[in-house]
Amino acid sequence: MTLLDLAPAGPEAAAADVVRALRPLVSAEATAEAAASATGAAVEPADLEQAVWLRLLERLARGGLPADTARWVRDAVRAEARRARRTARHERPYRDGTVADPAGCPERIAVGADERRVLHAAVDRLPGRCARLLAAMLAPGDPTYREIAGKLGMSQGSLGPVRSRCLGCLRRMLAAEVVAPEPRGRER
Repeated sequence: MTLLDLAPAGPEAAAADVVRALRPLVSAEATAEAAASATGAAVEPADLEQAVWLRLLERLARGGLPADTARWVRDAVRAEARRARRTARHERPYRDGTVADPAGCPERIAVGADERRVLHAAVDRLPGRCARLLAAMLAPGDPTYREIAGKLGMSQGSLGPVRSRCLGCLRRMLAAEVVAPEPRGRER
């Protein structure tokens, strides 16, 4: 006699009873097997559970549950974990050599150059030492705070607070230049 035979309300209720009865076991076995296989290829417990439930449904369609359901669940989880590890070992990431690197495509290069040009133009319009400070920070050589402070004749400790005030000024200036759309998509 199997769990399906014990359900009085029909096959749908019987399947629900089987799921309710086996869910803790399947979850515990999948979690334990995934933790045990953490040293090799990564196997997610949820993926193992899903594969075992699928195998269980296939088994039910062919004729019912095995006599020792707990042992079948343990064996099914281990078999699915082995299959997942074997698949992960043989899989290779797809790399198409004919497709150009998206970061190096002409459109992105042009947009990036335009954005840098707009940023440098905005920095040049900043008042006082803000223009010099942010221009030094945007220098292509990626200078350190010590180098920037030496170049500008400032103390290294005051560089952070001044930079913060200058970035705030730049934000306010750029916000005033960008027209915010009105409700319903109309622009001012």
